[in-house]
Amino acid sequence: MNKSINIKNINNFKSEKFDWKLVQDDMKIKLGSDVYESWLKKISFVDEFNNYLLLSVPTRFIRDWITSRYLDQILKIIRIFKKDIIRIEFKIAEQDTSSEKKEVIEKPLDRSENVSFIKDSYLQYNRIDPNKRFDNFITGSSNKLAFEASLKVSENISHYNPLYIYGGVGMGKTHLLNSIGLELKKNNKVMFISAERFMYQFVKSIKSNDMVKFKEYFRNTDILLIDDIQFISGKEAMQEEFFHTFNALLDKGSQIIVSADRAPNKLSRIQERIKSRFSGGLVVDIQKPDHELRKKIVKKKTVELNSIYVDQLQISNEIQDFISTEITASVRELVGAINRVVSFSRIYNKVPNLAEIKVVLKDLLNLTENKVTIDLIQTIVCKFFKISKNEMLSSRRSRYLVRPRQTAIYLTKILTSKSLPEIGREFSNRDHTTIIHSVKTIEKIKEKDLEMVDNINKLKSQILYNNNRNEI
Repeated sequence: MNKSINIKNINNFKSEKFDWKLVQDDMKIKLGSDVYESWLKKISFVDEFNNYLLLSVPTRFIRDWITSRYLDQILKIIRIFKKDIIRIEFKIAEQDTSSEKKEVIEKPLDRSENVSFIKDSYLQYNRIDPNKRFDNFITGSSNKLAFEASLKVSENISHYNPLYIYGGVGMGKTHLLNSIGLELKKNNKVMFISAERFMYQFVKSIKSNDMVKFKEYFRNTDILLIDDIQFISGKEAMQEEFFHTFNALLDKGSQIIVSADRAPNKLSRIQERIKSRFSGGLVVDIQKPDHELRKKIVKKKTVELNSIYVDQLQISNEIQDFISTEITASVRELVGAINRVVSFSRIYNKVPNLAEIKVVLKDLLNLTENKVTIDLIQTIVCKFFKISKNEMLSSRRSRYLVRPRQTAIYLTKILTSKSLPEIGREFSNRDHTTIIHSVKTIEKIKEKDLEMVDNINKLKSQILYNNNRNEI
């Protein structure tokens, strides 16, 4: 009953026990003035209870952003001043307090909920992230030109106009656009929006008969950054509006920065005049990171994580080299691989060896099944046991042939998704019961014979990670 009364009259409580100003000052120092001014300043102290603080924020969107990125750090700072506090609870200030509802946050919320919390104002679509800056963008030969061009635009707007940055998924395009926005927002009106959001606002404005407001907002900005412009493909009415907005901004000397997944001339179902405008500025690409850049990224990410999890984590140089060598698709996958290794280490409280790393990262190692063929397995096993493929596939039952044959069948079963009849056909039309027997035989031998275990591991490694050298 008392708990109900407390919640109902929550706004009437005035706590003199806790000095929120001290926490604010410490957050500003430890998390940076940019983060504080953008997000943490919006937190208001409501009350202190036995082991938790009740805080308020203006909107659910701000609440979700804070809890998903800064909740642990805020709680750590609070506990400096009050060790008894073990959690934080948030209420939304704009909610009707008579509803007696209180938002409780003890862990970050599912990001998928955020969209429904965003209000309809254009300002809510400004996606500038204070954590994506020029100083933490790692450069190499594959992205240096794009980085330098972005820096130049930040120093002297309209020097390259528009600036068009293109590259594959997870290469750092959004990071660069965000960095430009952070630099220029100090003295300019900046709008950073995805093409998808631009399209949503356009359609919404048409439906609500409010196109005047739409035009005014997007044409009165000093800096317009649009991410993933390829998503306007095929939307003729929106392309028309974008074209006129583009021209209006150029005429008034505003800077336009655009990112896409391909070069302007490769954009499909987009008006030629728009592609021509894009090509008329500076077009730069971000290529796949080379080995040196991947090593730098892995090293920097590892140092960052080591500083967070002191004495709990040590990613060896061997593992770092393996990740930077094998994962080549994108920077995002590279960072994702490090995060997986860290998660493995923390869950199992051990440093993984290279074999375990290969299992943890198997879907990132570019080992598509079409590379692991039955023919490849047979070839590598034959070389390993020094027999010919004709001997392996023959009907002969000599011991020196049976064991390699069974080994090849076992490896085919665990390394491909082929059915038992399919495997049987590839081994001279053997019956599926023979395939089952071979698999069970190898599994039984592995339980007692360490040499067999070692042989299987060596063969798996050759098939999965060195198959290019073994193909004939």
